[in-house]
Formats: sequence, structure tokens, C-alpha cells
Amino acid sequence: MNIDVAYEAKVIHLSKDRIVKYVDREGLHIVQCGAIIVSSGCYERSAGSIGIPGSRPSGVYTAGQAQAFLNESGYIVGKKVFILGSGDIGLIMARRMTLEGAKVLGVAELMPYSNGLNRNIVQCLNDFDIPLYLSHTVTKIIGDANIKAIELSQVDERLAPIPGTEKIFDVDCLLLSVGLVPDNQLLSEAGGKIAPNRGPLVDDSLMTSIPGVFSCGNSLHVHDLVDYVVKEARDAAKNAVLFINGKLDKGEYLPVRAGELVGYVVPGLVRAKRKGPIDFKFRVRKPLRDVYATYCQNGKIMKRIFK
Repeated sequence: MNIDVAYEAKVIHLSKDRIVKYVDREGLHIVQCGAIIVSSGCYERSAGSIGIPGSRPSGVYTAGQAQAFLNESGYIVGKKVFILGSGDIGLIMARRMTLEGAKVLGVAELMPYSNGLNRNIVQCLNDFDIPLYLSHTVTKIIGDANIKAIELSQVDERLAPIPGTEKIFDVDCLLLSVGLVPDNQLLSEAGGKIAPNRGPLVDDSLMTSIPGVFSCGNSLHVHDLVDYVVKEARDAAKNAVLFINGKLDKGEYLPVRAGELVGYVVPGLVRAKRKGPIDFKFRVRKPLRDVYATYCQNGKIMKRIFK
């Protein structure tokens, strides 16, 4: 489609007047853009983010790091593995490490429920007899130069470790699957407003608070399936073209707020004069069954969907 692609390139600056600076092997490039789509993905929370007590030996990796070593370089990071966090990447790596010959001693989850898709729990844990420890967390990393063991403890309803519930697992590797964070450093530096989920505040066209700058994918909010990322990217591209051609409707905005049991909702703004359906994406604070998703405006119920 005659689209220029800059390989091995890194964007180092994004301005509110849509100027992009990036570097590649040929040097520095400065581009004035008619529209920008930020799809910079997300990054993993690390051990430092959750503050596990103990030493900092080698053998502690994020699940994504272990994935990269295995998929790109063919290196397996451990033979006796424990995984903290039941996100989908952690669950998938439990199966992958087992298939590569490692012994996965268990997966621990701080909450009383798993954060991964049910199919991954069945296919990645149950099918391989890997135990899932709900309401548990790693309370100590043991080892000097290399990790030797971890201490696992049960937690109470306040997520505090319960004394006397400690278990020791001899391991040579601890994998962390403790959450993903949208990567919006460039957008934030350009003055873009950031929403509570650490993605940008966008309207129903996926445009950020900077006119002509759009967001999609895991830099907007963390998705469970890549299919949703692809659809969102197509919507962002169509709206970016409308903006360039001066055909994207603007006007008064209505704010969208998440209710009591909802962690966040995207978009955070809706054009008052918008026509047609709106795709709302949100994440509940805990698993819920047999409930209504209720959409209200000024106290009036506009729509209810039973789930």
C-alpha cells in the first residue's frame, strides 16, 4: 500500500502539535504528522513493583522475559520453577516450561480467584497437574548469588500474610506474572491526559486529549485477546483518516465514569452528538455472575445488559 516503514527505529519525542522525533541507523528524523496513532503496548510489573522481601539473586524473571529467552534464543531459564500471579502469560508459561522439560511446582495467586482466562487454567494447569494456590503470595526469596527457594504464605481477606501458613519450595527460578501497565510515557510527556487505568483518556473516536493523536491496543488498556486489539486498531485508523480530512465530528463531550464494581471504562468521553452504537470496554473489580451491566445518564437508566 506504499506505506513507509522505519525498522529498528525508536520514537524519542512526541509533541502536542503532532511532531514526532525518532532515531534509527540513519540518524535522527523529525516528522510533522497530520495524525498519530499511539500503539506502544504495555510493560510488565517487576519484582520491584511488588516488593517481595528477601535477597535479589539471579533466577527471578518476569514471565515475558522468560518467554523472550525461550522463544527468541532457545534458552530455558530454570528447571524447578514456581510462578507468582495467574495472569494469562504466567499460565501459558507454566505449560510451556513443562513442555520444555522443567518442573513447575505451582502457581500462586494473591486474590481468591484467578486473573487468567478459564480455558488457560484448564489447558495450562489442570491438564498438567500443576497446582494453583489461590489467596497465596511469595513472602520471601531465599538465595545469595542464585535463587535457592521461595517462601509461600496464605493471605487473609485484607491480603496480609497469615503467620503459620508458610511453605518452602526449593526452586531455581521464580517467574512473575503480576500485571501489565499501559506504556504511555511519550504521550504523557506531550501533555496527554492519563486515565485511572494508566492508559490515555480518549473519546469515542479513540482520540486522546491531544487533537489528532489517537490510541489503541494495550497502550490504551490491557486486552485479553488480540482479536480485540485488531478491531480497535482498525477503528483508530478510520478515525485518524477522518480527522486528517476534517470529517471527524467534534463538539460537546459527555464524561463517562465507572460504577462501584467497575475498575475502569473506555472511552472516558463521548461526543454528545454522536450517532450510532458505542463500544464500551471495561474491567470489573472482581468476578461477577448473574448481574446487570447498567448504563445511566443523570440518574436515568439508559440500558441494562444481563451477564
